[in-house]
Amino acid sequence: TAHIACKFQEFEKKIDRRSGKELEDSPKQLKSGDAAMIRLIPSKPMCVETFQQYPPLGRFAVRDMKQTVAVGVIKEVKKKEVEGKQTKSAAKAGGAKKK
Repeated sequence: TAHIACKFQEFEKKIDRRSGKELEDSPKQLKSGDAAMIRLIPSKPMCVETFQQYPPLGRFAVRDMKQTVAVGVIKEVKKKEVEGKQTKSAAKAGGAKKK
């Protein structure tokens, strides 16, 4: 279980818990018992998948001051291209071989 700080980027829409219909577009706030689609941005890379693809990696909990304030499932993942330097050994392994 990973514990990674995330920022709430936006509340995309508020939805009805039973029917799944959209009630409000980009709400200002959410109250206890509300269901919503939100966009979370992690502070560092983390390993997640959508709940539909792989349920064990598709769940999350939001905690504040050691209390769980929200739980949910991941509907969509936007993967970021990792930028980094290639090590010399990796370059040798992937490069042309000498004869």
